[in-house]
Amino acid sequence: MADLLKGKRGLIMGVANERSIAWGIAKACAAEGAELAFTYQGEAFGKRLQPLAESVGSDTMVDVDVTNPEQMDEAFAALKAKWGSLDFVVHAIAYSNKDELTGRFRDTSVENFKNSLHISCYSFIDVAKRASEMMPNGGTLMTLTFEGSNKVVPNYNVMGVAKAALESSIRYLANDLGPEGIRVNGISPGPMKTLAGSAIGGARRTYKHAEQNAPLLSNATLEAVGGTAVYLASDVGAYTTGEIIRVDGGYHIMGMPRIENL
Repeated sequence: MADLLKGKRGLIMGVANERSIAWGIAKACAAEGAELAFTYQGEAFGKRLQPLAESVGSDTMVDVDVTNPEQMDEAFAALKAKWGSLDFVVHAIAYSNKDELTGRFRDTSVENFKNSLHISCYSFIDVAKRASEMMPNGGTLMTLTFEGSNKVVPNYNVMGVAKAALESSIRYLANDLGPEGIRVNGISPGPMKTLAGSAIGGARRTYKHAEQNAPLLSNATLEAVGGTAVYLASDVGAYTTGEIIRVDGGYHIMGMPRIENL
C-alpha cells in the first residue's frame, strides 16, 4: 500500500454490488488509505452494500435519492456532522428506463428524457454544489461517463445525450470550482460487465466487440478504473481538471474494427 490517499476522506455514490465500477474505485481508494462513506438508494441496495462497506472499514452509509432535495440535504448534513469536511467524491449514478434503451431514439418520451438527464447529469451538479461547500481546502469531484456521449452506440439512446450533458457539466464545473482548488474530472471506461451495463441491449456482443477490437485486446478491469480514480483523488493528480480520462484499452481511437474482424 502506497498510502496515496492516507488522511483523505471520500464519499462513494452508486455502489450496486461487488461488480460495480464504484466498488472497484472504493476498493482502490481504501487500499491507498482513504476513509470512505457510501450512499445507496433503498433497502435492497443497502443490504448489498453493508458487507462491502464493512470490508473496507466503513461504518458510514446514507440512504439517499438524488432526485429528492430533502434527502440530499440530510445526507450531506450527516457527513458534515461526522467529518466536517470532504476530500473527494465519486459520483457513479445513472439511470434510464430500460424499455427506452432499445428501438428508435426519436421515440424517447419526455418523461424518461427528463428523468434520465436529472439522475444521470443534474445530480452530479447538485452533488458538486453540496460537496464543494465541504471542501474548504480544495478537493476532487469525479463521475463516470461513456463513449456513447460523442459517438452513436446501439441501444444507448437517451443515455448518450445524458452523458454528453454530463461531460459538458464536468468542464463547466471545473472552471467554476477551480479557483477554490476543487478539481472535476470524468472517467470513461469501455463496456464493462456491471449491473448498469447489463441494462443495455446487446451488452454481451458490445463487450465482446470492444474486447476484440481495442488496441490492447482487452476491456478495462475494475482495478484499472480504480487506479485511475486514485490518481485523480490523490495529490499526484493535483493539476488535472476538466478532463475525460478514457480507460478502455484504447478502443476509442479506432475508426473501424480490426481487419480480421471486418
